[in-house]
Amino acid sequence: MAVYLLRRVALAVGVLWAAYTVSFVVLYLLPGDPVATMAAGGSDGEPVSPAQLDALRARYGLDQPLITQYGTKLWAALHGDFGTSFATGRDVRGAIGDALPPTLQIALSGLLVAIVFGSAVALVATYTRVRWLRQVLMGLPSLAVSLPVFWVGLMLVQLFSFRLGLLPSVGARGPEALVLPAITLGLPTGALIAQVLAKSMSQVLDEPYVTTARAKGVGEAGVHLRHALGNAVIPALTVLGYVVGNLLAGSVVVETVFTRPGLGRLTVSSVGVQDIPVVQGIVVFAALVFVLVNLVVDLVYPVLDPRITTGAAV
Repeated sequence: MAVYLLRRVALAVGVLWAAYTVSFVVLYLLPGDPVATMAAGGSDGEPVSPAQLDALRARYGLDQPLITQYGTKLWAALHGDFGTSFATGRDVRGAIGDALPPTLQIALSGLLVAIVFGSAVALVATYTRVRWLRQVLMGLPSLAVSLPVFWVGLMLVQLFSFRLGLLPSVGARGPEALVLPAITLGLPTGALIAQVLAKSMSQVLDEPYVTTARAKGVGEAGVHLRHALGNAVIPALTVLGYVVGNLLAGSVVVETVFTRPGLGRLTVSSVGVQDIPVVQGIVVFAALVFVLVNLVVDLVYPVLDPRITTGAAV
């Protein structure tokens, strides 16, 4: 177990380094000058002299060679210091920390919607003996996955906010403002869970031990929930890391559509003004969440199925 954990931690460190490096290269290759953009945003229409721009570049270390900047910033990031925002002058960790709670609200709510929706569709589709209902439910996830997140959000706003007037279309006040963003974020993720779980359930239900359980008089509901679901859920756990990535990526669109504060809005505004430290901090944070979730999933595998060992999983 110790060797397994060390390997997984080493892999996680490699993923974080790659995320930081790729984001650094991409952001610095973008056209435009972040210092000029920053100065224009805070100059109140007054022209900024070249000497002032040079002073700002020196202040943020942007006057150094690119490889020197990379090494300096990477060393600081290893100590948890991602610098200060070009746009606001705030500490990056503080900016991300302030934007994180609203994003966690919709991400966790979206995950709940995804699990309930995906599990319900998969279980009913594999349980029912009504052929047309089974075909509709098995085709529903493919349809939901193909729908763009922004389009789903706009349709929900049009129906439940503008036509029916049941739920607010924008803002983050009260639990009712969380309903539409959670559904928008959870539907495509739940469709992915439904696809994987339904296919896995169909395979498990054909296993000999399930046939034996039926022969012993176990009801169909008991076969599904007690005998088949435990093994069928393991492949669905495999996509959990991808699901978390979807939730974080989807928050950018959802928070924009519903005008909610959070990491998504912070990402959009930071990219728009080339606020490199903030964008890199968000990228590394998302990568950290991804590797931690995958590590937890790998550790849960042997608990759900003792036949799976950490040695076989490496």
